Amino acid sequence: MRNIIRRAAALLASAAVLWGGSFPAAFAGEPYEVYNYDCWGEPIPSQAGYIAERAVSGTDLGTSPFSSPSDLFCGTDGTFYIADTGNNRIVAADSGLSSTVEIYDRFTMQDGSTTRLKAPTGVFVSPYNGYMYIADHDNSRVLVCDTQGSVEMEITKPDSEVYDRNRTFLPQKVIADKAGNVYVVLSNITTGAAMFSPDGVFTGFYGANRVQPTMQRIGDFFGRLFISEKKKARQMRNIPSGITSFDIDGDFIFTCSASSTQSTDTVKKLNAAGKNIFANMDVIFGDYTPVYDTSQNRLMAPAICDIDIAEDGNINCLDLTSGRVFQYDEDCGLLFITGAVSKQLGGFDQPAALESFGNDLYVLDSSKNTVTVFTETDFGSIVHKAAALHNDGRYDEAIGPWQEVLEYDGNYLRAYVGMASGLLRQGDYKGAMKYAKLAEASDIYNKAFEGYRMEWLRANFGIIAAVIAAAAVLLALTGKLRKNHRKAVTTEKKEG
Repeated sequence: MRNIIRRAAALLASAAVLWGGSFPAAFAGEPYEVYNYDCWGEPIPSQAGYIAERAVSGTDLGTSPFSSPSDLFCGTDGTFYIADTGNNRIVAADSGLSSTVEIYDRFTMQDGSTTRLKAPTGVFVSPYNGYMYIADHDNSRVLVCDTQGSVEMEITKPDSEVYDRNRTFLPQKVIADKAGNVYVVLSNITTGAAMFSPDGVFTGFYGANRVQPTMQRIGDFFGRLFISEKKKARQMRNIPSGITSFDIDGDFIFTCSASSTQSTDTVKKLNAAGKNIFANMDVIFGDYTPVYDTSQNRLMAPAICDIDIAEDGNINCLDLTSGRVFQYDEDCGLLFITGAVSKQLGGFDQPAALESFGNDLYVLDSSKNTVTVFTETDFGSIVHKAAALHNDGRYDEAIGPWQEVLEYDGNYLRAYVGMASGLLRQGDYKGAMKYAKLAEASDIYNKAFEGYRMEWLRANFGIIAAVIAAAAVLLALTGKLRKNHRKAVTTEKKEG
């Protein structure tokens, strides 16, 4: 009965969150209802981890207004770089987003000539060599330059049999690893990111997405085994969705796809060999289920258009469809949902890029031509502290912060998982079972149950041994009595 009541409450919360119910937001100033998900995958009201503080325009930075900006990057020194696509420039701003530091609109080539950008859509500054990498989309190139605007290298369309020569070279996003290898997302390529060596030589494609394994495609696969090559050539090929954006964290590259029709490889964590660490994890990035928008008469499915890995390892995903930021910890446990499609502060028209710096989040809107700054709340600070301890393997130390989280929000699922893990580490198996059951965390519950069973057996070993010994004596006596009885019966028969 209790489960039925809880499910009913969750369904009511779901309706309120997704279709404009009357649950009060945690912060009245936010233009959206703050929610999270329970253990059944139903949205429920929650506390806010971030609150919108202000929106910053080009004018606020002391320069001309932005025009359809496409990318946002924050360097290790806190300098923000904005790919101001419509104005053909890169704008560098200080860490407080209060003033412009530099405008990059013309660059000096190695031969001394001057070149200009044309609709740049991506910018990245390497923390290792200090070079700026710019996806100069309409000039079909990637520029690698220093912070004075002197070009060190220009990467253009590869002259390789691996690269389709019929396709143009349209860089969309760019990053570089600590070895100097350059990775480029191309807006017209779905076979992964183009990879270049530190000296600009094309080395192949990296991190291609898999094709969505629908029943129709599985049937088509087996059907193609029995048809001629000519018919195969006339059939439409199944093409995976392309990478939309990416971020790099140490030896791992995280990619995302903004395809709303494919759930496979929405977000990936790739190692040096291109293997997806998230491939076998049961996790959904973005809202759990698509929502039907009656105003647009279409199904609104998540489309992750940008990804950011914070300093603490948390994974921030920007959903183009809903205008929301979904934040996960290193284990892909959902922490917070922030933002919405809205005209007000904290909402977006066309979210394009996402960055984090310190405790804050920054979202670029290519339609509003602004960067919205989200600051961490007290609740967010406690959750992040607990999650950091948990991700560091210090589960028992995280118990206190997780308890504090539950005082703020008694429905916060991640806290129940954290409590169960911490109590399991401390050997409090009964307590771990309690919280694991509340979190529907069967793996933790099973481990706690095994520990509880062994603990019970050790505590009651003397009684169990005594009972077994008594049972053995009783069985022996019973057996002896039966034997004597049979012997007596046999003797009587012989004498009779």
